[in-house]
Amino acid sequence: MRQRELPLTILVLVLVHTAETCTSRPHITAVEGEPFYLKFCLSSSEQKSKPSTIRWYKSGESHGRVGLNPSSSPRISVHDFSLEFWPIELDDRGTYIFQMGNDTRQWTLNVIRRNKNSCFTEKQVTSKSIEVQKVLTIPCTNSYYQRLINRTTLYKDCEKIAEGDTNPLLQKNAEFKDQGYYSCVFSIHHNGKEFNIIKTFNITIVGDNNNIIPALLGPKLNHVEVELGKDVQLNCSALLNEKDQLYWNFWRENGSDPNVHEEEGMRTRTSEGKWYASKILRIENVNENNLNFSYNCTAVSEGGIDTNSYILLKKAPGADIPGHVFTGGMIIAVSISVVVVCLVIVGVIYRVDLVLLYRRFMGRDETLTDGKTYDAFVSYLKECRPEDGEEYTFAVEILPRVLEKHFGYKLCIFERDVMPGGAVVDEIHSLIEKSRRLIIVLSKRYMCNRVRYELESGLHEALVERKIKIILIEFTPVSDLTFLPQSLTLLKSHRFLKWKADKSLSYNSRFWKNLLYLMPAKTVKPAAGDSEITPVLSAP
Repeated sequence: MRQRELPLTILVLVLVHTAETCTSRPHITAVEGEPFYLKFCLSSSEQKSKPSTIRWYKSGESHGRVGLNPSSSPRISVHDFSLEFWPIELDDRGTYIFQMGNDTRQWTLNVIRRNKNSCFTEKQVTSKSIEVQKVLTIPCTNSYYQRLINRTTLYKDCEKIAEGDTNPLLQKNAEFKDQGYYSCVFSIHHNGKEFNIIKTFNITIVGDNNNIIPALLGPKLNHVEVELGKDVQLNCSALLNEKDQLYWNFWRENGSDPNVHEEEGMRTRTSEGKWYASKILRIENVNENNLNFSYNCTAVSEGGIDTNSYILLKKAPGADIPGHVFTGGMIIAVSISVVVVCLVIVGVIYRVDLVLLYRRFMGRDETLTDGKTYDAFVSYLKECRPEDGEEYTFAVEILPRVLEKHFGYKLCIFERDVMPGGAVVDEIHSLIEKSRRLIIVLSKRYMCNRVRYELESGLHEALVERKIKIILIEFTPVSDLTFLPQSLTLLKSHRFLKWKADKSLSYNSRFWKNLLYLMPAKTVKPAAGDSEITPVLSAP
C-alpha cells in the first residue's frame, strides 16, 4: 500500500472497528435471518463509577415498554451491555432501550427482508471505487463475532473465490475485470445451529487518472498568410504522456519539398507530471509549391491520436488607409476598449450579485436531473465541548435555518438526517455521494476529530470522481493550515469563505451571497413569514 494511503486506511479501520463493537448510531438497519446485536459502551467516567442495575426494554406502539430477559424469547440473549438476536426477524422492529441507573440509551431498529434471488441484499451494500493498478483490498473481518466464526467464504458476483477457517483477504493490483460484487459470508455456530452473516462490497474499477489522451494546442485547422521568397516557421505544441510521440507529416506523392525542414523537438515536464512538447517546421524561401498544401502535426499515444493542420496562403497586398479613417477608427477602438474594461471591472466586482440575479430571473434549477438527494453535506466538529458550542450551533442550527428555511435548499446533517443502515464510515461515504456540495465548517480542532474521514472522502469525490464540489467555511481564525491535506490547495480560492459574526448575520451580507453563489442553482422557496430572520450567534 502506498505511503500516502496508509493514514486514511488506518482511520477507516479504526472507525469500522468502533462501529462493529459499540452501537453508537441511533438508527440501524438489519437483515432478517442474520445474527444481530446491540451493544452499549461505557465512557471512561462511567467505567470508574459504581456499577448500577442494567435493564433492557423494547418499546412498541401496541405493547408499550416491555422488559427483555433470557425468558423473553429463545432467540434473544441478554449479556449486561449486549443484546443479541439469534437470528433477528421482521417482528423485531421497534425501539430498544438500555437503562443503567438513571442513564438510558435507545436505538430505532429497522429489519429488512433478505433478497432470496441473490446471495446478498442490495440495500446493505457498501460501494467503493478503485483506480486501475491501485491496491484492491477486500477484508473479510467481523470483530464482534470473531471468536464464534468457524468458516469465512468470499464470493464474487455470488461465485465462490476463497474460503478458510481464518478470515480470507483479497489484496491485488486492480484490473478492470475485478469489478463486481464481493460478499464475505461468515458462518457461525450457536447452540447447535449454523447462522450466516453477509457483508457485501460493490467494487467499481475506474481508469488511471495519471494518463491523458494527447492533446495538441491551438485550432485544428490553421491558415497562415506568407510572403513568397520569405522564411516561415510553424510551431506545433502538445500536452503528452512520457512515451507519446509528436511529429510533422509533410510528405507528398513525389517526395518532400527540399526547402521544408523539421527541427529537433523540445520537451518540458509540467508540475502535474505530464509533458509539454513542441516541434518547429521551418520552410525556407516560400514558393508557389508550398501554398495550399496541408502540413500536419500529429501526437500519438496508446490512448489515441490528435492532428492539427497548417495551410500556407499567399498574403494579399495591403492598401493605404486614409488618415482621417485611421484616426476615427483608433478613437472608436479606444472608446470601445474603455467601455469593455469598465464592464469587465464591474462584472468582476459584482460577479456574485450578477450570477444570483441571473439565476433568479431565469428560474434556473440544476438539481432536477442529477439524481442527487441533498444539496449539501455539512461536515463539522461532532464532539461538542464548551469552547466549540458556537461552531456546533452554526452547523446544526444557523446553516439549516438560512439555507433550508429561507433559501429552500436541502442539507444533510449526520446527526439529524442520517438514513438507517450500514456502518458509520460506509454511511458517511454514501451520503457524500448523494450530495451536490460538501460544506466543511473548519475550526482549530476540526482535524483532531473523526470528521477527517468526511474531508478525505469529499476530496476523493471532488478531485478524482468530479462528482461533488467542496465549500470550506473558516468559522474561527485558523493561523496554521498545514494540518489540512495538500490536495485542498487544488481547490479554487473562491471556495474558501470566512465567517465574521459581526458582518455575516444579515441574509444580504457578502458571506451568504458568496455561499449561495457556490451552492447549486435552485429556485428559491423561502418559508412563509421568513423574509428576514437574523441568525443569533455571538462573535467568535
